[in-house]
Amino acid sequence: MKKIGLLASFILVGHILFAQDINQGKQFLNYERYQSAEDVFQKLLTSNPNNIDAAYWLGQTYLANQDIIDTTSAKELYQKTLQANPNAPLIMVGIGQVELREGKTADARNHFETAISLAKKKEKDDIQESVGRANVMAKNGDILYGIQKLKDAADRDKKNAEIYNLIGEGYWKLNDGSNAIINYQKALELDPKDARASWMIGRIYETQGYNQETIYMKHYLDAIQEDPNFAPVYYWLYGYYYNRDVNTAADYLNKYIATTDNVSKNCYAKASLMFVSSKYPETISQADACISAAGDKAYPNLYGLKAYAYDKMGDSLKSKQAFEEFFSKVNPDNIGPKDYATYGKVLLEFPGQEALAESNIEKAIALDTVKANKVGYVKDIAKNYVDKKNFVEAGKWYGKVLNIDSSYGKTDLFYAGYNDYRGGNYKTADSVFTLYQNKYPDDIYGWYLGARAKEGMDTTYELGLAKPDYEKVIAIGDTTTDKNSVKDKLIPAFRYMVAYYYNIKHQADTALMYNNQILTVDPTDATALKTKDALESVVKKQAQAGAANKPSDSTKPNK
Repeated sequence: MKKIGLLASFILVGHILFAQDINQGKQFLNYERYQSAEDVFQKLLTSNPNNIDAAYWLGQTYLANQDIIDTTSAKELYQKTLQANPNAPLIMVGIGQVELREGKTADARNHFETAISLAKKKEKDDIQESVGRANVMAKNGDILYGIQKLKDAADRDKKNAEIYNLIGEGYWKLNDGSNAIINYQKALELDPKDARASWMIGRIYETQGYNQETIYMKHYLDAIQEDPNFAPVYYWLYGYYYNRDVNTAADYLNKYIATTDNVSKNCYAKASLMFVSSKYPETISQADACISAAGDKAYPNLYGLKAYAYDKMGDSLKSKQAFEEFFSKVNPDNIGPKDYATYGKVLLEFPGQEALAESNIEKAIALDTVKANKVGYVKDIAKNYVDKKNFVEAGKWYGKVLNIDSSYGKTDLFYAGYNDYRGGNYKTADSVFTLYQNKYPDDIYGWYLGARAKEGMDTTYELGLAKPDYEKVIAIGDTTTDKNSVKDKLIPAFRYMVAYYYNIKHQADTALMYNNQILTVDPTDATALKTKDALESVVKKQAQAGAANKPSDSTKPNK
């Protein structure tokens, strides 16, 4: 057997240790233990500044932390490394990934293709996997292009579970849950201890609704069993139980803290449990303590947590200030629809901020994928405008409900139309009430409201716009057994007819007929009683005048 020399053995041992260190760092990255991963890769670079793999993965660590994405550090690292190693394909891929985040998609594609062309045969698969990762994970990435490169790599490296995880991630981002699950399951076949794959399958099923709880919870618990050190699933379950069961949420948070780095995010999570327990002053105090301890590395969501707490306490000014600090520090990709909506609601408390408020609420509507949430954001701002008696804006925002939710009902139609009416937008109100009439043709309310809107458009009654709608009100009222239940709609309808036929058509007898119908509904109606006397007098005079002008038999023309 050939002996291995002392120098060669040192080189072999060093290579093995290096590989172990790289894999350890990658494992930390998979666990989302970003500080630990950074420490490993920094240590490797300190010992060897030209360590291509360590430089690449350190840059990936900077880009992976979705809470605080450090594009600048990644860019500086990759540029420096590429200067020293001009033909390093892996670093070119890293540069391309940074360019994707910067919106330089054409430059990124050039770097990806150049990297693939420069890659040696033995590293081809790794480079294609890296290109795939860059496009699947990065903002502005070409996900289909990334998936194809990953599939190319998988064709030659059929036992790499990570590739299938990345393909699953790509399909998930394309909202193709079926293909995502297929690839995550393939990852699990190759690595039965792949907790991330089980966790992601659970997340896909969770998006399908609460009725899938048995399925997605099984996958979450499977992930824990497969790898008890996989911290992300604990944090996810903490978030899941956050508004459901604060004690269970706390249990999962403790498990998360026990398996992850000691970072500001953990401090935030503890403070958030105070918030969900309605301990708002304590929440603010804890958040301030967390920020003070972490300094520049404070978890940005701490500022958001303060903003929500101040909002709950009714302190709009401090809530606004905290939201502004939150938005200035957080990764924009991590701003959720509720953040925009709540900030918008707070801004409405400050005159002159309406445009900015509405802009934020529009962002919330655009981002949220749950229709009920979208409707909630719209109704919140609409109600705010109602409280301020700004009925024009209230009508506009209630009207948005009809565009968001095609299954709108009577209440939605009423609020939209009625506030348009109160705001003087009679034409818009009429359009809304026409929708009401078409959807509920036998409902007296829709015709009554439509008539009121038309009265606003035709205040002199000259055009008789409201007449058809009021006739419908009367017709429905005639078929209603309990006249008292529609009294408040019938009487205005009859009054309109009285005024229309007397003033516009000059038909006092018809006006009197409608006036008498008011008294049929309410014999004590003082206005109708007074009007009856006046109309009867007019009708009598008209009859007398007609009789006086009637030709006698002697003056009738011969037939």
